[in-house]
Amino acid sequence: MIETPFDGKIVKQKIIESGVKSIGLASIRELVRLVSEIENKTGQQFIRMEMGIPGLEPPEIAVNAEIEAIKKGVGSKYPPFDGIPELKQEISRFINNFLNININPVHCIPSVGSMQGCYMSILTVSRRIKGKSKILFIDPGFPVNKIQAQVVGVEHESFDVYDYRGDKLKAKLESYLKKGDFAGLMYSNPNNPSWICFNEKELQVIGELCTKYDVVAMEDLAYFGMDFRQDYSQPGVEPYIPSVANYTDNYILMISSSKSFSMAGVRVGMTAISDSLFNSEGDNLEKYFNSSNFGYAFVFGALYAMTSGAAHSGQFGLAAILKAVNDGEYNFVEGVKEYHERAKPMKKLFTSNGFHVVYDKDDDQPIGDGFYFTVTYKKMTGVELVEELLYYGISAISLVTTGSSKHGIRACVSLTGKDRFDDLEKRLHQFNSDHENSDFMALSTF
Repeated sequence: MIETPFDGKIVKQKIIESGVKSIGLASIRELVRLVSEIENKTGQQFIRMEMGIPGLEPPEIAVNAEIEAIKKGVGSKYPPFDGIPELKQEISRFINNFLNININPVHCIPSVGSMQGCYMSILTVSRRIKGKSKILFIDPGFPVNKIQAQVVGVEHESFDVYDYRGDKLKAKLESYLKKGDFAGLMYSNPNNPSWICFNEKELQVIGELCTKYDVVAMEDLAYFGMDFRQDYSQPGVEPYIPSVANYTDNYILMISSSKSFSMAGVRVGMTAISDSLFNSEGDNLEKYFNSSNFGYAFVFGALYAMTSGAAHSGQFGLAAILKAVNDGEYNFVEGVKEYHERAKPMKKLFTSNGFHVVYDKDDDQPIGDGFYFTVTYKKMTGVELVEELLYYGISAISLVTTGSSKHGIRACVSLTGKDRFDDLEKRLHQFNSDHENSDFMALSTF
């Protein structure tokens, strides 16, 4: 029997106790719980790559502003549920400075993370026009978005975009949208989990088709400015961050403060709706939201019913950091370049030990180094690989759970500092040694 870095009997017992039929298909939160239980039982630390948790400290500007707001008593007062005026103004400025897009501050809304922005968008967009209720997910993507659609009873379809980049994208997208029953489409850019980034040509295709078929593009910009192959750090100057907003008026932008500003615990993100869409009418909205106006339905219907707004003090913290960024006093891209600096050597550790990068090209360019990367090993499926790596103290999620058509896993670099690289190298080396010349599977031997 081969001795794995983590006691195989403990790992297997905890997998059984989890009650999950297939750990390789487990949700992110289920894996988090399982890995934490194994760590507690063994007293050893995993290389944790299963969850996209930011691993950097938030900027002092934001922290101090939130503290000051609390001292002034905002904790005892409900915020305006569509956002404090200071934050709405800075969100509008931020979008103008870095996307070169103009959006009325009224249409810029704080949300409980960009994930709530996605949720509200799915809910409202799918009820906008009679006969148009389905959502198209351009995969691979964040698994929870499909759960959101499922929870509110919204039908959806999806496809893995990797084989339809560039000139192939238009025909593939149109094959869905021409059916006439799609209300919106959703994607992340940079992409979670593959880290591919749509280029201007592809975004133009998406935008023009959304206009042609009256479909709303829901663009998840959770990793805002984090395609480190370009310098997007300077406000109001080129290059601007690519966005579908340049090519259609049918769009909603979701921007996270968790990644670019390391403010995950504050749970305040940004949702921005185009002026045209916000002021538009939908013939199916009044049934659900007491108004046919899209902006009213979004704010007074979806947002008000869900949370009545994001945390008051957190809004002041976000407003302060956005103002500093907009004024050129804080470089938010430099603040998160640590992820870029981790990704390249981490990928190298995997590829030096028998693994291969799955999503290795960004259309015709090499994939960038950022928050995520994807790898596979030999003929193992992603489901098998997730479970097998647990015995070696490495956790990740299977690509199949993201809508990918490829075998492999998603690795997040955020919780693996450079001080853990030696541990990662040793574990990957043993994994490869144990598997390179045999069909050995640790999960079947304990």
